[in-house]
Amino acid sequence: MPDETCDLPPLDPAAGDAPTADKDPNGSAPPAGLVLVPTPIGNLGDMTARGLAVLRAADLALCEDTRNTGRLFNAYGITTRLAALHEYNEDARIAGVLALLREGRRVALLSDAGTPLVSDPGYRLVRAAIAAGLPVGAVPGANAAVLALVLSGLPPQPFLFLGFPPPRQAARRAGFARLRGAERAGLTATLLFYEAPHRLAETLADMADMFGARPAAVARELTKRFEEVRRDTLPELAVHYATHAARGEITVVVGPAPEEVADLDDLDERLRAALARYSLKQTVALVTAETGLPRRQVYARALTLKGG
Repeated sequence: MPDETCDLPPLDPAAGDAPTADKDPNGSAPPAGLVLVPTPIGNLGDMTARGLAVLRAADLALCEDTRNTGRLFNAYGITTRLAALHEYNEDARIAGVLALLREGRRVALLSDAGTPLVSDPGYRLVRAAIAAGLPVGAVPGANAAVLALVLSGLPPQPFLFLGFPPPRQAARRAGFARLRGAERAGLTATLLFYEAPHRLAETLADMADMFGARPAAVARELTKRFEEVRRDTLPELAVHYATHAARGEITVVVGPAPEEVADLDDLDERLRAALARYSLKQTVALVTAETGLPRRQVYARALTLKGG
């Protein structure tokens, strides 16, 4: 388990103003303040030179698990002090970190893998630092969702990153239903999800039920030795992973919704029933909410049925 303590390690008062590392490859000194530093998602060779410069210059590095980040630091000979910041202690950490930033200290924020804040802790700390008027910066770097997107062969933009689906099936299917409603209302985007390996098969089955036979991809263990990107339709992927247990870090990429032709018979039936009881305005609002269709389309059809 990560370090649960909320006490920040003591810092050397004399070290507050002096850089503790070389400049980055562009000759720039690492920035002061709170800096978000992405870490490799699997291959340690993906750590950037600028990220390393920031970590070496930092007075303190905050990470999800000091043991995990310690392996990265050992690989690159980084001796910066480490402290844990995770979902259970983030609120308690904020005051101490802001105090360090007010002293002019450099604080780096890392996640276990990839870009901080993307399905990882740190958002509340960043918001607090911004609200306090303290400097916040970031270094670009690894991100599993974006890498999976560009490897999927699906439309790269627009895309919508949705993090982990709810672990319980009822909540998960309700979330997918809301997405389908948004798509019926006009959303067209490639969808990106993270998922745990033990839930992958059931999540893919729910996606197949809710989204249909769309093209999709499952990207697993990206940048690692057993990297795999499997591309197929959602039903076929669901069948495959129902009998082939997945391992490792997983990103699911789902192609955008195809253009749908409205079922006019169903729409007319709903409109006639509503018009018999409500005003035109109320009818349009009610049927738009029920069907997720564009309001313009519902209004135009209601006018036609009403004889206007």
